[in-house]
This record gives sequence, structure tokens and C-alpha cells, in this order.
Amino acid sequence: MAPPSKRTKRPMDSLATAASSPAAAGGAGAAVIPKKRVVKRAADADKVLAKCRQLRDALRQKQSESALSGGSSGDEWGIESDSDDGKVGKKGAGTAEAAPKGKAKTQQLSLAELKKKAVETEGKAYLEVAEMNSTEVMEGIENVAMGIARQVLAKQGFQLDIPSRAASNQIYVPELDRIVLGDKRGTRSFLNVKESRKAAITTRVLQLLHAVLLKRIHITKRDLFYTDVKLFVDQSESDGVLDDVATMIGCTRSNLHVVASDKGLVVGKISFYEDGDFIDCTKMGVGGKAIPPYIDKIENIQSDAEFILLVEKEAAYMRMAEDRFYQRYPCIVITAKGQPDVATRMFLSRITSELQIPVLAMVDSDPYGLKILSVYMQGSKNMSYDSASLTTPDIKWLGLRPSDLNRYDLPDQCRLKMTENDIKTGKELLQEAFIMKNPKWMKELERMVKTKEKAEIQALSSFGFQYITEVYLPRKLREGDWI
Repeated sequence: MAPPSKRTKRPMDSLATAASSPAAAGGAGAAVIPKKRVVKRAADADKVLAKCRQLRDALRQKQSESALSGGSSGDEWGIESDSDDGKVGKKGAGTAEAAPKGKAKTQQLSLAELKKKAVETEGKAYLEVAEMNSTEVMEGIENVAMGIARQVLAKQGFQLDIPSRAASNQIYVPELDRIVLGDKRGTRSFLNVKESRKAAITTRVLQLLHAVLLKRIHITKRDLFYTDVKLFVDQSESDGVLDDVATMIGCTRSNLHVVASDKGLVVGKISFYEDGDFIDCTKMGVGGKAIPPYIDKIENIQSDAEFILLVEKEAAYMRMAEDRFYQRYPCIVITAKGQPDVATRMFLSRITSELQIPVLAMVDSDPYGLKILSVYMQGSKNMSYDSASLTTPDIKWLGLRPSDLNRYDLPDQCRLKMTENDIKTGKELLQEAFIMKNPKWMKELERMVKTKEKAEIQALSSFGFQYITEVYLPRKLREGDWI
């Protein structure tokens, strides 16, 4: 009889052996868990952050004085960094009164003018929504439904009274340093052929929102759209009506329990509780923590950060996150990966208000970088009714600024020529109030339009992939080079 052939060891046998080994059972041969990379505070941190601390202290003093007087905090923190010599000066150079003359693109009215107008029309100076709980929002929706029912029973059809969110009703208020919604209103009639479909969409959205609030759950805007695709046709239809409903009820959009998908990221020296779970943003992996759409579920925010670094691009954010820049120079790093979403804007506004530390922005040196900054600072026209909870006034422009291109000898191959559309956008920004009130921002933007050159943050990588965290940012902070 032939001897039995030697059985070939199969992969599954190896797996079985490995599973029964001491290593798998946690014995002497257990796999070693890699240690977390430790990055210590920079030796020159106190020197680098000296001017940043002056900015922080001035902010806190200004907030304290405002709280005692009961007035608005305005748009200045009491000091202003001079990028030419690095000295810190007194308030005044960047005030609205010192701004160059010109016609602002967005309608501009002072609080006094708005109040005078309100007295003449026996209306409100401007519309601003308030935080409401689920019960209050449901009651608001039920009141609208009762009004519709009464009109239908009276055989009048029905029409809805809705605040106007048209561009002509958007007003920039210098004292508040943000865009607000005026007091103009309009109607949406079911008996009007041109308005009947929009009226039907509005009532359907009201019905769906009431069901969501009753269940005490949250849904995304996409979820809402897919509940009645044939009626909505396009998501922009249901999205727009959401804002209409918020203004009708007088609540924030987040109070409607409809949120956008996660977009923003945060990493660094901040911790909080999110719906009962403890979150430490120094221990959330290299990429940090996704900013949750449920900002109302965040509680007990704690931080020992010196400042907040607001970054336009995710690539630059990841460089700072991987290099643990926030450990070397204690800070919080945030990005919305481009155009900011509501959750990121609300999160930034809230932590800035609670922590009272300055916000320094890193955006591309192009008109769109400034437009993104304007959304964070003055708010967007689409959501001007909720600008109080969505804006962060007086963010400092750290970089990349047009003057940096020559100051840091950025190579020609990293400088891009502005397109005609870029130049047009730049000229339009020169007429915006938030630019006109700051002469130094005007000077930078005028330089950009004149040279017709732009550059992205990543252009600094031409000096080395870690140049931005090892050289550029420490130098900017040490010199107090922000405007």
C-alpha cells in the first residue's frame, strides 16, 4: 500500500492555529498595541503666543464691558494688530467710521434707522428668530394649520403670510456687524395659479415637520425631500420652504429637527459632552471629530486653547492635524472643507462665545477665500433670519494674504493668474460693507485685483510639506501678523 501523502497546510489551518495561540488569547505573545505619537508643547510657545494672548485678553475685556453696559459687543475687540511692524495699537483704524467712502452692495442701515422705520410702519425693526423647544415649534405649526383650516371652512381657499427672504429685504447693520432680515412680508395663495404649487409644498413640509417633532427624532434635508419626490421634484424646493417655515414659526432651522449631513471637522484642545458621550478632540484620531449637526446636544464645553484656527481647505487642516500643531501651540483647528455649512458656523459661533478666545482664519488668497470668511462673519443672505446664532464677528485674517506672496517669496510657479470672473468678484467684494469697514482688508483686496495674482494655501508646500506648521504659522503668530 502506498504511504499516505503529506497533507498541504491550508490558510484556514494557519488561522485556526493563530486563534488558539497565546498571542490571540492575550498571553505572553500578544500583539503590542502601538503607542500614540506624543507631541510636546513647543519650547517657544509663550513667545510665539504672546500677541495672541493680548488679543484674547482684549476680547474678554470687551465682552465684560459689553455685558455690564448691556450693549452690543460691536465689531472690534479694542486692539488691532499691525502687520507692518507687529505692534499692537489702539482701536480706531478699523472702525466703520474710518472706512473709505463708497456704496455698499448690500443694503446698509443703522439700528437707529431701522427703529425709526419700525415706528413709522408700526412693525418690527428687523426679523430675528429665537431658540424654541419641540413643543413650542409644534404649537406654532398647529397654529398655522388652524389658520389654514379656518380659511378653507370659510370657502376662501387659503393663503400663508410669510416673511420675505428676497435680496431686497437683506440688510447689513454696522452695529451688529452682520446681515439681518428686514420686516417685509409676502403672501402665498393656494388659489393663485402661480403660487398654488409652492403653497402645497409648504403645507406638506409643515405636516412632515410636525410628525418628526412628535417623534422627537432628527432627519436630514435629503430624508425630507425623498418623502414626497413627486411633489418636491427638486431638493432646492423643499430646502427653501424649510427656511420659510422657520421664519413663519419664529424658530431656528435646527429647531425644526432637520439637519444637513456632516461636513465640518474639529481637532485640538477642546472637549465636550455630545448627547451624554464624552468627546476629547485630542483623542479622536489623526483626522479629528466630525462636527455634529445636532449642536443643541453639545454640553459642558471645556478648553485650554489660546485661539481657534479656522481653515478653509481640508488639505491644510489635515497637515495641521497630522503634525499635531494644536499640541505645540495650544489651539482648536476647524474646517468646513470650503463653503461653510450651518453646523460648522453654529459650532464656531457657540465655542467662540463660550470660550472667549480669538479666531484666526487661513483661507486661499483669492476672492472666494474672502467670500467664505464673509459667511462666517456676517452670515449668508439665505439664512439672515438666524444670523445671531450663525455668525462669528471680527475673525482675524491670518493668511494667506496677497501681501504674503512677496513677503514670503512665493515662487512664480505657485502663483496663479486671476480669471475675468475672479477679478469681477474681487471688485464686487470691494463694495461690500464688511470689506469697506476695514481699510487693511481693502488694501489687501485692492493689491490682489491690481496684480491679478492669486494663490492657494497649499502653495506654501513648495518650501516643504511641513513649512506651514513649522515656519509660516509660528512666524505669523509671533509677529501678530493678522488683520
